[in-house]
Amino acid sequence: MNKVDFSKNLKQVPVSKRIALAVSVSTSLLLPTLISSQVAAQSSSISSNSTTELTSTTLASNTTQSPADTADNLKDVYREHATNTRWENLNPGPDFYNSPYQISLFDPKNGEDSARVWSQTKAIFGYGFGVIGIIALLPEDISNWDSEQSLGSKWSENVTDGPVWDRDTGALNLLGHPYFGGAYYQVARKSGYRQWDAFIYSTLMSTFYWEYGIEAFAEVPSVQDLVITPVLGWAYGEWAFNTEMALKKSGGEIWGSSMLGNTAFFFLDPADYMSAGINNIFGKEIIIAGTGYVGIKDIPYGSEGKTDNQISYNVKFQLGDGGNIASNKPKRAYRKSDPVDTGIIGLSYGIGSAQLDNTWGVDGGQTKEYSLGLYFTPSFSSRVSYSKGVFLNETSNNKETYENYSLDSQYYFNSKGDLRPYLTAGFGDVLWMKEDDTAKFAVNAGGGGHYKLNNNFALQLDWRFYFTPSEDTVDNNATLRLIYFLGKGQR
Repeated sequence: MNKVDFSKNLKQVPVSKRIALAVSVSTSLLLPTLISSQVAAQSSSISSNSTTELTSTTLASNTTQSPADTADNLKDVYREHATNTRWENLNPGPDFYNSPYQISLFDPKNGEDSARVWSQTKAIFGYGFGVIGIIALLPEDISNWDSEQSLGSKWSENVTDGPVWDRDTGALNLLGHPYFGGAYYQVARKSGYRQWDAFIYSTLMSTFYWEYGIEAFAEVPSVQDLVITPVLGWAYGEWAFNTEMALKKSGGEIWGSSMLGNTAFFFLDPADYMSAGINNIFGKEIIIAGTGYVGIKDIPYGSEGKTDNQISYNVKFQLGDGGNIASNKPKRAYRKSDPVDTGIIGLSYGIGSAQLDNTWGVDGGQTKEYSLGLYFTPSFSSRVSYSKGVFLNETSNNKETYENYSLDSQYYFNSKGDLRPYLTAGFGDVLWMKEDDTAKFAVNAGGGGHYKLNNNFALQLDWRFYFTPSEDTVDNNATLRLIYFLGKGQR
């Protein structure tokens, strides 16, 4: 077995990504165990632990109502349910989900807190300038900045050269980038926006603020990062969002320790935590920070054994003497089923067979393929695919590494059935010997079949041909892949 020197590989990675990896690993490994045990050990009742930390209001079940609740008049009794701006407790119009992929991020009409999003965004940009300053002070072998080259020219050069298929380790791409994508995601999610809008926000921030913004001062934008950061950031961010709600419901402590609880809060949402800290330092609300949760449980009423919902409202924020921090105006709380959630995210692993054009002078053979995509509807999906194989060079008799990555879209027929034929087309690059300078632009097209095993798993078999205009080559690839859908999976 070949041994890999991880310490040597890690030293070659920019320091910002080392930090991202450390944070995401510690969060992913530690928090599920700590929080699940804490939630199980504590009751759902919440007490105020500090005048500057926690404010809690509960709609008690023993409150006398006039008129009294009965099975006959329940629908006529109006209640104002305490709520925050969590999407699940807002009340969009009855036809809102008729266009499930509409974007409300720039035109909130359902009670989303756009002021909080804008305030948090400005704070993140402020943190970014600090990051640039720190990187500028680091040694050149860490920052990748040439002291003889201006920051502006370095940024322009990197942006012009990208995006490229980077060579970061899988751990960095699959842990570090989703962690920060999840941090962006929560800015919108915790401001009352639905999952789809929070994903759009994360995509914009990870693309223009980070990949083509701050990180472009140090390195060329990456194809993987542009996709992995917002897509897997959606998955991680939604988990972190719900984990934080559960932690707050447990009293904000882990194993009876508020220090561990606060550490978890920081790792789950560093942007909001730092913003609240800044408010605390200056003694007033400089950045709109703080979040709440709404707990819902069934309580009995009347004499016929019927139940109704009890709403427990909790909001946590830093209080200061110069700001005005208040919860939103109470609204009725409704639980909505959003058709767009993490279930549209699909990851796949496949085995393929590549037949290459004679021009390459290389025998084809078996390939391994990985993909990450969004399966928007039963009729349409888009994904980034990466395939790799090691083939024999007929001239030198040496083995050469073949790589192919592409952005593809699929259109499916028989959308209501478990077996769906589809057409696929896309574009990308072909690379040899892991050298970016060998990248050749290629387009692809083909067809295949999609078979749904259950809501979370599906099989696909397809055939595609790849045309490389600069080399006038035509390659063929047949692939069988297993797809896993996150969350609730396919609808």
